[in-house]
Amino acid sequence: MKKAPELTVVDLFCGAGGLSLGLRQAGFRVLTSIDHDEWAVQTYRRNLGDHVVEADIGLDTRLPEASVIVGGPPCQGFSSAGSRRSGDARNTLVGVYAGLIAERKPTAFVFENVEGFLTGEDGAHVLELLRPLVDAGYRIHMRKVNAANYGVPQHRKRVLAIGGLGWDPSFPAPTHMAFGAPGAHLVARERPKTPTILDGLEGLSEPASGPEGRPQGHYAPPVSAMDLKRIRALLPGQRMRDLPPELQHQSYTRRAFRRVMDGTPTERRGGAPSGIRRLKGDEPSKAITSASRNEFLHPVEDRFLTIRECARLQTFPDDFEFLGPPTAQMLHIGNAVPPALGEVIGRGLAADLKRIKRGFQPKPGALLSFVPTASQGMSPALERTTELVMATFGVRFEPKEQLQLWG
Repeated sequence: MKKAPELTVVDLFCGAGGLSLGLRQAGFRVLTSIDHDEWAVQTYRRNLGDHVVEADIGLDTRLPEASVIVGGPPCQGFSSAGSRRSGDARNTLVGVYAGLIAERKPTAFVFENVEGFLTGEDGAHVLELLRPLVDAGYRIHMRKVNAANYGVPQHRKRVLAIGGLGWDPSFPAPTHMAFGAPGAHLVARERPKTPTILDGLEGLSEPASGPEGRPQGHYAPPVSAMDLKRIRALLPGQRMRDLPPELQHQSYTRRAFRRVMDGTPTERRGGAPSGIRRLKGDEPSKAITSASRNEFLHPVEDRFLTIRECARLQTFPDDFEFLGPPTAQMLHIGNAVPPALGEVIGRGLAADLKRIKRGFQPKPGALLSFVPTASQGMSPALERTTELVMATFGVRFEPKEQLQLWG
């Protein structure tokens, strides 16, 4: 290798641009970004530039030369936040993503997805990603992380895989200690506490009642008399199940009898849904999803969160404008990689790429680490995936040893 690679990126399945924004803040130049969602592409173009392309992504997709390829194939097939169907056609985009990297052979790659990726199809999707990339010469870390450990004011568990072509990449060290969720304190105990919801929302004025709110999306439409009764009855941390039966929504009582079986949900989401939930202002938020605007209540005000407040908790700056109807805006906010997390990933990658010097001797592809949980326990579904990965790639999972990786 004649010189340290230039910090250039191709972003596949880019959505509204959260990861691209974070990487740009870390010093990368994004050459091309691709997504098939019209409103996501328009939002990306408005905020980040004309290098975005609206298109489906396949193995025949033409890409420019870049030092890094990043992306998160659509997660609906894996997510437990909605339908989770075996054989969802969108799941195969993981194979497309891996195939493009194996063919183009960038110096590094970053993969991001929901935590359900680890257990979907009994771990088959993990192998669908890792096998072709290890065979192509990539040396990979795959770990489940909580965005709260990187300064994001929400508990957002995601799977990250970072690979270097013939060289050992680092993995971003946590910058914050998470709290306010079971087991969150196990990682990075000596780091500063992650920001709370009220920290993340600091400085926002009273929301408008209509879409003219400023910053863009900071408005709270009036709620019905019944919803107002529900809202006023909930204390921080309480949700629909804590309401008296006469205030519980009919859809909640219908769904409350569903059950999720050991990491493998029924064809539609099971178990009792949370319904509306009053957030705790002195803790990080629950994960922001496309439904958060209709489910999450402000910690101290009797209203739902605004679109802008959801974007704030995802660490988007106030001048980042989301286009399309409110449902599309929330979809893109909920699906995004928080820019603050993207920047941490980018800074680590930039340092790695700059340390690759002349005379670099490539090593064979390998899975360097696999950390599916920071907890001592696993569901049977996660145990099956872990055993499959260990048998396939010869890595070990020892909880106490793995926790040392996190500091």
